[in-house]
Amino acid sequence: MTTEVPLDADARRLAELGYVQELKRRMSWFSNFAVSFTIISILSGCITTYFLAMDNGGPFDMTTGWLIVGIFVTLISLAMAEICSVYPTAGGLYFWAANLARTNKRAWAWGVGWFNFLGEVAVTAAIDYGAAITMAAFLNLTAGFEVTLVRTFLLYAAILILHGLLNTFGVNLVKLLSDVSAWWHVIGVAIILVVLAVVPDRHQSVGWTLFDVEKSGGGWNSAVYAVLIGLLLAQYTFTGYDASAHVAEETHEAHTSAPRGIVMSVVVSLVAGFLLLFAITWSIQDYQGTRETATGLPPAQVFIDAAGNGLGKFLLFIVLVAQLFCGMASVTANSRMAYAFSRDDALPGSRWWKEVNPRTGTPTNSIWLCVACSLIVALPALRSSIAFFAVTSIAVIGLYIAYGTPILLRLLNPRFAQGEWNLGPYSRIVGWIAVAWVAFIVVLFMLPQYTPITATSFNYAPVAVAVVIAFAVATWYLGGKSHFLVHRDDMRDES
Repeated sequence: MTTEVPLDADARRLAELGYVQELKRRMSWFSNFAVSFTIISILSGCITTYFLAMDNGGPFDMTTGWLIVGIFVTLISLAMAEICSVYPTAGGLYFWAANLARTNKRAWAWGVGWFNFLGEVAVTAAIDYGAAITMAAFLNLTAGFEVTLVRTFLLYAAILILHGLLNTFGVNLVKLLSDVSAWWHVIGVAIILVVLAVVPDRHQSVGWTLFDVEKSGGGWNSAVYAVLIGLLLAQYTFTGYDASAHVAEETHEAHTSAPRGIVMSVVVSLVAGFLLLFAITWSIQDYQGTRETATGLPPAQVFIDAAGNGLGKFLLFIVLVAQLFCGMASVTANSRMAYAFSRDDALPGSRWWKEVNPRTGTPTNSIWLCVACSLIVALPALRSSIAFFAVTSIAVIGLYIAYGTPILLRLLNPRFAQGEWNLGPYSRIVGWIAVAWVAFIVVLFMLPQYTPITATSFNYAPVAVAVVIAFAVATWYLGGKSHFLVHRDDMRDES
């Protein structure tokens, strides 16, 4: 005779959603927040896409534009958090879509899942390639390393493999490194702020730092268009906070901890990111010289010019370590999403990707699937550094389509019942503003970022999105429609 082990509250809630507790639930709310905060990583996105804003929009986009985007992203995070409270599973966005759609539930989930997977892969690639750019700049300043596209890509591959290895060792290591990362970001930003405020002999005016517009770098005649393109700096940085949902099955009291992690990661990043970007932009000594720096990373040149060679290198080292933390957390979230999607038999070869290592309690095969896909996505960067921004655009578009769709479905579903974490009477107005902003940025970031448009400067994001749509539709009718199963009894017969 066997005795059935009673389920705790989290496992019971997960069982009600149709899944068995397989992953090890070791994370606190802070660890959950730390994963999303680490993936947003203001010391990653703000630094690696800084030169796009220098070319398109200038100081206005680096500071005021950050605040504008951050406010809208906060509303998106609030709307997502409310849904997450009701459906705290590793599947996250696609599972939400399946439960919120009034018809064709599995088809909606299939589409959202593929955009989420594309976005997660692209954002991992963008983060780790950005870390490779920063590492190349650091080696250039400290060891005379010659920065080339091939060398930068090789650094990228090594960093990506390292992050695969760290995730393979288990959730306890990921939890520890994520907690350390959160404090590294906060203390690191504080150090950079103090140094850039105190050490430089001169600063730019506050008016210039907040409102000056630059458009020549991107080749555009329209200042308005340049400013809009430059918003990618902020919008790209504010990605990946869905990670709190993807690690929900590893978090205690996930129905409140995961929503809290989503929102807090965005709000803390909004405030700290503005202070960081203001300090860097305020401290620019030579705008054109900074943009054309031999390091390939304008903020690195700002650190050197403003704080001196030794102190500047130290600040860059702080940034580099933060970016390495960021990439590690991105692989974590990506692999959990791939695991959940495979658990519902969506990815080709799902039977391999849904396996959980019994020793570490992690989806090891999914980790290495995501590493391989991210390596492939970044291959165009071997020919052009501008390709890096195509990858960031793909990340923004893929993720925000996946973010916005469940919010829209929730607004169109009168039967949605709010969970313990909710927005009360403000739910619908917040949701509609969030959906409108998502629609705006999805169109915006499919547009050209540089002119003249050539094979190397072309924004390949629309092509990638079209390929994903075509692939998702084709695979749905070729087999997904028959084998994809989001585990809820009330939707198993939906088409």
